[in-house]
Amino acid sequence: MNTSADSGGGDAPVTGSSADQLVDEARRWWQTDIIDIHPGEIALRGYPIQELIGNVGFVDTIWLMLRGELPSRAQTTLLESALVASVDHGPHAPSIAIARMATTCGAPVNGAMASAINVLDDVHGGPGQQCMELYLEIDAERERAGDLAEAVRSVLKRHRDAGLAYVPGFGHRFHPLDPRTPRLLSLVEAAAADGTVSGRFAAIGRAVEDAISEGKSRRVPMNVDGVTAVIYCELGFTPELGRGVFILARSVGILAHANEQMVQGGRIKGPMPKSIDYTYTGPARRSVPQKDGRRRTS
Repeated sequence: MNTSADSGGGDAPVTGSSADQLVDEARRWWQTDIIDIHPGEIALRGYPIQELIGNVGFVDTIWLMLRGELPSRAQTTLLESALVASVDHGPHAPSIAIARMATTCGAPVNGAMASAINVLDDVHGGPGQQCMELYLEIDAERERAGDLAEAVRSVLKRHRDAGLAYVPGFGHRFHPLDPRTPRLLSLVEAAAADGTVSGRFAAIGRAVEDAISEGKSRRVPMNVDGVTAVIYCELGFTPELGRGVFILARSVGILAHANEQMVQGGRIKGPMPKSIDYTYTGPARRSVPQKDGRRRTS
């Protein structure tokens, strides 16, 4: 084995290592508890894939991959309800619109889906994660203060003092009352009643809604991001995983819309039909000046 550095100045030379040591180092380069593969064998978290197939559902497998163990039936039901609620919100949703526009520009399904998923960032795809972070902050404050209402007031004031006027997970630009919220909250209540979850994050969500609605003529209701944040916190997901499973759910809607647009056809469709013009707000038409400062004449 040549252990001298090459003339191109690449990586530092490997010295004093036997072939077996190098192979062992290469094997330890990536470490995972998730999957174990050998010729003719595949195991997810220790479960042989052939035993999972036909016996374990897709939502159970999501939980297994993310959490390391198979969920109870009640945990599966609650997670699945949150996933179903987040699948789609119409072609006016930016991620869905982008998927459809991408297909009319010739993008294949993977390109259309990737384009759509890439905009699920802090503004369009992040409120659920942000709401989970808020709930967890309130939960920690309640542990310290001992009173939920006081914890909510304290945390919201801290956020307002930091210049954050928007409370993620509450209010909706389209729905006066998000139709998904009451149903999902009822499922959380049922899960809390049978001991599947604690119910404390549902209480936090309601307390936040009470606090931000106080003194207003109309209530500011919890939206789908706020209620799925309740579910993901109740189930013990981290905020990052909360956003991740939302993206998994929305990917189904993205795929459906991309496929539908491919079937419908269309070429280079923008966000509006060409018969509807945009608004130009720049300077009026003007002449380009000569280099010596004189204006060019027509």
